[in-house]
Amino acid sequence: MDPALLRDRELFKKRALSTPAVERRPAPTSSDSSKKKKAKLEQGGTSGSKQPSDASNGTFNLKALSGSTGYRFGVLAKIVNYMKTRHQRGDTHPLTLDEILDETQHLDIALKQKQWLMSEALVNNPKIDIVDGKYAFKPKYNLKDKKALLRLLDKHDQRGLGGILLEDIEEGLPNAQKAIKALGDQIVFVTRPDKKRILFYNDKSCQFTVDEEFQKLWRSIPVDSMDEEKIEDYLKRQGISSMQESGPKKILPVQKRKKPASQKKRKFKTLNDHLAGVLKDYSDVTPGKQ
Repeated sequence: MDPALLRDRELFKKRALSTPAVERRPAPTSSDSSKKKKAKLEQGGTSGSKQPSDASNGTFNLKALSGSTGYRFGVLAKIVNYMKTRHQRGDTHPLTLDEILDETQHLDIALKQKQWLMSEALVNNPKIDIVDGKYAFKPKYNLKDKKALLRLLDKHDQRGLGGILLEDIEEGLPNAQKAIKALGDQIVFVTRPDKKRILFYNDKSCQFTVDEEFQKLWRSIPVDSMDEEKIEDYLKRQGISSMQESGPKKILPVQKRKKPASQKKRKFKTLNDHLAGVLKDYSDVTPGKQ
């Protein structure tokens, strides 16, 4: 081969190597983009499926919600329910907040939550009482024993306040069922239509025997087939005045009478005022008479 051609070929190779070459990428097709989207969805699904797995199994982590209001009030509700339960057991002595958190297994709460319980939640809760910096349950009726319950029912009866709900007594009286059973016939139960039971004081001084003759006289008067008018007439014949219109009187609206449309006299415009006193009025004269 000619050495001149060989030399030219070598120079051409050197120039080709020194010149950069830019290649265009092929435009992505619709199938490639759909594959990439599927890959991203699969990656997101695998990472997100791990989070709700704990909740579906019933082992939801409350610590993850330590900054939320739901966790705050959940801890507060658990504390109040625990204080109520221990009060009903007879443990009425107050506890410090650390003791309460220890017994309710909430020692690992954040400092911010603990400060909220001390400064706001427990202080303003109507069911929690503060005694010397400690916390105790505050029932509606604070009763120590069955004698205190009997005195309370007696006081309600004398004041005309009626009975007391059983659930309020069970809330404030330790071992309430045992105390109620020990009182026996000194109290009376009444069940309301909503199935709630009420306790009343059984005032035995109001229990008296009625003479049998009076009972026969009372039962000998049948009133089943008589209406109110017949009963009233019977009482009047016997010289007994009945209570009439004892309820609130109904004020009937006063019916206004319609005034008849009065025939208004037509007024005529007079044009002969200057002849007043000269002309005569013949309106009273009947026709045909002179």
